Amino acid sequence: MSQNNTYNANTKSSDPNPQVSYPLEGQWSTGLYDCWDDPSTCLIASCFPCITMGRIVEMIDKGSTSCFVGGLIFCALNPKCFGKLYAYSYRSKLRALFSLPEAQYSDAFVSSCCCVCALTQEYRELKNRGFNPSIGENSYF
Repeated sequence: MSQNNTYNANTKSSDPNPQVSYPLEGQWSTGLYDCWDDPSTCLIASCFPCITMGRIVEMIDKGSTSCFVGGLIFCALNPKCFGKLYAYSYRSKLRALFSLPEAQYSDAFVSSCCCVCALTQEYRELKNRGFNPSIGENSYF
């Protein structure tokens, strides 16, 4: 079950514009194990983690590293071995970017032991903060 750590930008009920919710600063918008809140991302991260990692890299690096290059580096480092160190470094960057707390376990542990859960949480975090990692550089900060 996902956490609801958001606030509404529009609080007037008579406002004709739809309400926009943003995650609270310093809090994850979803939990680490909420993978199935976004089944398509979970499936892609499970079967093709290089794609999910590449999209995350492109967003966090603000387009200076393309999705292709980020995913290629992750694949070249082998997602089962050294690629997890690469994933760990970007999880740490994401946390620093949004002032997110380190989970109950360290970023290194989460990226190593729960890589699919970590990737889907990071991807959802970017989406929940108004970015669209699937289109990459056109939606970064």
